[in-house]
Amino acid sequence: MALAAPALRRYLLLLAQEHLEFRLPEITSLLSLCGGQFSSEQEIRVNSPFWILNIPSEEMARGLMKRTVCAKSIFELWGHGRSSGELYASLKNYPVDKMLPYLQSDSTYKVHIHTFNKTLTQAQKIEKIDALEFLPFKGKVNLKNPQHIFWILEDYGMNPNDVPEEPNHLYFGRWIADGQRELIESYSVKKRHFIGNTSMDACLSFIMANHGRVKPNDIVYDPFVGTGGLLISSAHFGAYVCGTDIDYNTIHGLGKASRKNQKWRGPDENIRANLRQYGLEKYYLDALVADSSRPIWRKGMLFDAIITDPPYGIREAPRRMGSQKETVKSVERSTENHFFVPSSYHLSDIFFDLLKFAAECLVMGGRLVYWLPIYRPEYTEEIIPRHPCLKLISNCEQMLSSHTSRRLITMEKVKEFKDQDENSYLLDGQYLPYRGHNSFREKYFSGVTKRIAKEEKDNQK
Repeated sequence: MALAAPALRRYLLLLAQEHLEFRLPEITSLLSLCGGQFSSEQEIRVNSPFWILNIPSEEMARGLMKRTVCAKSIFELWGHGRSSGELYASLKNYPVDKMLPYLQSDSTYKVHIHTFNKTLTQAQKIEKIDALEFLPFKGKVNLKNPQHIFWILEDYGMNPNDVPEEPNHLYFGRWIADGQRELIESYSVKKRHFIGNTSMDACLSFIMANHGRVKPNDIVYDPFVGTGGLLISSAHFGAYVCGTDIDYNTIHGLGKASRKNQKWRGPDENIRANLRQYGLEKYYLDALVADSSRPIWRKGMLFDAIITDPPYGIREAPRRMGSQKETVKSVERSTENHFFVPSSYHLSDIFFDLLKFAAECLVMGGRLVYWLPIYRPEYTEEIIPRHPCLKLISNCEQMLSSHTSRRLITMEKVKEFKDQDENSYLLDGQYLPYRGHNSFREKYFSGVTKRIAKEEKDNQK
């Protein structure tokens, strides 16, 4: 006889109002990591800060909040309505046996009020709290250290220029847990020991690790590791991390500094020092000087996740190792007599090499998370690189300018890599359209973009 699935319980998720497109993939990925699946009681209003979710257990809800940087708090939802009357009726219909454990005479509690897009006076807040006197609270109010915290949450819509008198939605629930928003400040790049011109913002770094479903004891790899910002977020979640980069100076922390008012990097500015700064050095495997277009790894499924930000040529053109036949004039000298011959590395080749590597070296179910630069006037979903071993999970846009953006692509390995998959993308017509984006850098800096910017400025007058 099959066991019945656990009954779903209603929870209210309060989300941060930034990186809006990234929130749903993060929550979906984290719920699957906790052993559940995304299930909403209502159609999700993607831009809204309030989502009602169905989650099997409070333990799973807490597990979600131990990871998310997109959500602020989660509540066990006791009532919901489009007016005060609807909210009170919903609360009166909530099973009393589910309330009673938190309303006992020997317990303490307090009630908070949170309003979105409107500020209430203290008198208005007290009035709303007093209106809940019909709830069977038997405990004592304790404002400093209560055992149970309850919240009234009111949604006044998304338009700050048209705020309604009464809220569009009202919610009441028991607070369960807060998210990990404090990580954004504690891991801020401004406080980091070793940074570069392209070090990833801390919030986005944690979002990428969550999209990749990084978990303790995973092995996470970044083939364009730079200063190692993406390794830090994965290590924070208990994964062992490693990476490669073609730039010898960056890997070894040598040469000119990226920090303002600092000319040269110090003797201990390196990736290992970054992880040591956060008490994560034990998770650091190594970082190697290597060319991502020439894999150095033995064949096989080596990594649980590949999380990376490939170079797309805004600050400088992408490079790979050249051949011996290339002109000696092209040879660049690095510190300590290290030489390499730079050769052009087209964007299309970077991303297809990356997908092929992920298809071969990820474990089954492992995820590839990477940034894809886009020239928006020419963007269609068809130009996203594909591979038969990888399934597209999510595709989120972050604007760079009115005409350019980058998209965070998350893919999951769903098929074992075979020799016939080696160059499968060449058989696919979608490879050719993406090659048009090899000129992304030129388009980014072109006179066309300046003209677009001027036209937009004129339109705003």
